[in-house]
Amino acid sequence: MASIEQIGTASPPSPAKIFIRRHSVLTRITHWINVLCLTLLLLSGMQIFNADPQLHWGNYGAVEDPSWFEIGSSQDGDTVTGSVRLGHLSITTTGVLGASMVDGEMTPRAFPAWATIPSFQDLAAGRRWHFFFAWLFVINGFVYVAYSLIGGHFRRDLAPSVNEITPGNLWHEIKDHARLRFPKGDKARRYNALQKLTYLIVIFILLPLMIGSGLTMSPAIDAGYPFLLDIFGGRQSARGIHFITAWSLVLFVVVHVAMVILSGLWNNMRSMVTGRYAITREETDQ
Repeated sequence: MASIEQIGTASPPSPAKIFIRRHSVLTRITHWINVLCLTLLLLSGMQIFNADPQLHWGNYGAVEDPSWFEIGSSQDGDTVTGSVRLGHLSITTTGVLGASMVDGEMTPRAFPAWATIPSFQDLAAGRRWHFFFAWLFVINGFVYVAYSLIGGHFRRDLAPSVNEITPGNLWHEIKDHARLRFPKGDKARRYNALQKLTYLIVIFILLPLMIGSGLTMSPAIDAGYPFLLDIFGGRQSARGIHFITAWSLVLFVVVHVAMVILSGLWNNMRSMVTGRYAITREETDQ
């Protein structure tokens, strides 16, 4: 028979894990299609940018016109120097941007060969890759948005409540994220306010801007829908907006992946593959 001392020093039982359904099948499928599309759009987009590695505002963008952004290079004898220029600010980036190694030689090239599809300079091939996965991305996004509107995903899971978007609550969540304090138990069943706002900004602002500016760069689309040029301020401005939104999405993905890893890589990956997400029963009762 156990003594009083033994009973008093017994370890508390470990909280039991339970699995909840966090992502629907269609959400998971469209998520992984987006991963494929965005990856190949980025790589082929950098290939396309290499053909004219500078950005202008307005309707014109000839080589002689002043650009507000450029990934360029300069050569002094056998020395090639790469640089990135934003306005009047220029930073040397030799070996990565502006000039990188190709077949053992430092070669003028905005984005390096290892970052583009195809790796060699081929504008036509880059456009074919880009256009194919751009339309796949658009169709996939349309399916996701239609499903989310009809099925109530936006209203149920992404629309923040009034209490969630108060300055006090948002500041509290920002501090928790900065300290790597992630929601546990019952709170982990739902997206927090920062997640909701971020996803809504990406879905309803960044992605429409990226798609709209991409369409505006097409002469064929402009012929049928000339109002796009007015909306985006010309084809060169659309190119700049496309560049900015694309890299804003890259920043979002980097932060998203970091949060996935820090908050529990296996649990998050399992939820996006099988839909099952583990939380602890003890925490849900608090």
